[in-house]
Amino acid sequence: MDTLLTFYPNANDFLTADPADIAPIMLRFAKNMIQNNMFIPDAVNNVALGHEPIVPVKSTYPMNYRDQISRHLAEVWAWLSHHQYIVPAADINGRNGWKMLTKLGEEAAGQQDFARLRELTDFPKSMIHPSIADKVWKAFVGNDLDEAVFAAFKAVEIAVRKAGGFKDTDLGVNLMRDAFRPSSGPLADKSVPVSEQDALMQLFAGAIGSYKNPHSHRTVNLTDPREAKEQIILATHLLGIVDARTAKP
Repeated sequence: MDTLLTFYPNANDFLTADPADIAPIMLRFAKNMIQNNMFIPDAVNNVALGHEPIVPVKSTYPMNYRDQISRHLAEVWAWLSHHQYIVPAADINGRNGWKMLTKLGEEAAGQQDFARLRELTDFPKSMIHPSIADKVWKAFVGNDLDEAVFAAFKAVEIAVRKAGGFKDTDLGVNLMRDAFRPSSGPLADKSVPVSEQDALMQLFAGAIGSYKNPHSHRTVNLTDPREAKEQIILATHLLGIVDARTAKP
């Protein structure tokens, strides 16, 4: 049976690992120990560290590291709670320390590829524009990458349409060009050279044409979390530009 030593053979390796790296592993251990949809983190820790009889071969870290390892595991559980992978169980069970996996936690615990799961879990919601953070982040960590990217760039289209005073029938690349057209577009920054205005128009048009339109017309089947993350960050940047335009007197 695997223990944490399977992944971090040396205690110092474990103690220097980011809690976000350890979190997927502890989720997997927790899922295997659920009773009546609940688990106790301390019990999961004991099995993960090889302290319990159900672990056939005793394989644990030296005793002099125990306090440090306990503190580090506490940080891991706090990370999982903060990112909504676990929540307290209902009523008295929760008050007695029992936890439950959320839907996100269930999905994450079922992932077979730890590297991929690390990519999915290591994306703070705070990095995403507030107007889209909840919807996009939930789709992303739920591994619905196509929906996450589409929702992000759809929000860009909606924001540009609203900020520029366009009609609902104004769409896609043409909308971006009309909104940011040098010298005449309502969202163009006339205080910068025309070449820079044109470059920004091309950026918005290219982003919508590359990352929103394909998702509107077909199933893209985006599979790389890192690529999806980069696209969402781009959408966040574009939304920030629109915010700046509408904030100007």
